[in-house]
Amino acid sequence: MVKFEPSVTLPNGEKMPLLGLGTWQSKPNEVKDAVEYALDLGYRHIDTAFVYGNEEEIGEALKKKIDEGVVKREDVFVTTKLWSTYHQPAKVLEAVNLSLKKLQLKYIDLYLIHNPAGFKFVDEKTLFPKDKDDKTMYDQVDHALIWKELEKAVDQGLVKAIGLSNFNHKQIQHVLDNSRIKPANLQVECHAYFMQKPLYEFCKKNNITFTAYGPLGSPTRWGINPKDPILLEEPQLKEIAKRHNKTPAQVLNRFLIERGRATIPKSVHRERIKENFDILDLKFTPEDLQQLDSLDKNLRYFLFDFIQDSVAYPFADPY
Repeated sequence: MVKFEPSVTLPNGEKMPLLGLGTWQSKPNEVKDAVEYALDLGYRHIDTAFVYGNEEEIGEALKKKIDEGVVKREDVFVTTKLWSTYHQPAKVLEAVNLSLKKLQLKYIDLYLIHNPAGFKFVDEKTLFPKDKDDKTMYDQVDHALIWKELEKAVDQGLVKAIGLSNFNHKQIQHVLDNSRIKPANLQVECHAYFMQKPLYEFCKKNNITFTAYGPLGSPTRWGINPKDPILLEEPQLKEIAKRHNKTPAQVLNRFLIERGRATIPKSVHRERIKENFDILDLKFTPEDLQQLDSLDKNLRYFLFDFIQDSVAYPFADPY
C-alpha cells in the first residue's frame, strides 16, 4: 500500500492530502465499499457532506478500517459540510454534532459551509424545502453569524479547520472581514475547462487552500447541457494521456495538483478509484502544461440554478 503523500498545510498546521475520494452521488450500499477500498489503497482524504446522505456509511467504513489497524484516525483527513437548512446560528452546532455522530468521529478535520444560500429548517430529512407553490423556502442568514458558530466548534475541539464552498470572492471577503479564525479552504467546481484563476489567486493571497470538485467535468452531473463540450473527450487531453500512457482522468487530476489545487474525484468503481490514485509517477513536460493551461474556457458546468433566485446566489459575479 502506497500512501498518497502530496499535501498542503492548512493555517492550523494540519496537512490536507491533495488527492481525496469524493462521495457526491455515491449511493447507499456502494459508498461504504468505495471508502474501505480507497483507504486500503492509500487514500487519506475523504470528502462528504450532510446533504449527500452517506455520512453514516462513511462512518462505518472509517470505523472498520481504524479497528482493523489499516489507518489511524489522525492519518485520515475527513471533510464534511454544513447544509443550507442549518444556517440559523442556533442550528449550526447541532449540525456539527449530527455529522460527528453519523461519521462516528470525535472531530472533523475540515467543515465547510456548503452553499451561501440559506433554507428554512423544516426537519432533518427536508433538504430542499418548498412552499405550497413549489417555491424554495429561503431563510438567509448573514454568513458572519454562521461563521461565529463554526469558530465555537473549533474552540470546542469538534472541528479542526473551517472553510467555505461555492462562495464568490465578495462573500469570502465578508467572512474574512468578520472572522477570528480565517477560512482554511474553499471548495468549488474546478477543472481544466474552468481553472477559476482569479478566485484561486484571491484565495492564495488570503492563505486559503483550494479544493476542486468536479475535476473530470462531472459527466454524471444533473442538468447537463447537451451543447457543453465534454472535458474527458477533449482531443488535446487524449493526446497528452496517450503520450504518457495514462488516461485522460489521470492527466486531469495530476494537472490540478500541479497547479496547486486539491482534487476530489468521485467514484464507487474500484478500477476508477485505483486509476485516480495512480498519478504520482506522472511528470508533465513544459509543453504538456502549456497545452493543458490553454484548455481553460471559463466554462462553469454547475450553475446552481436551484438557488438562482436567492439573494446569496454566488455565480452572478465573475468570480
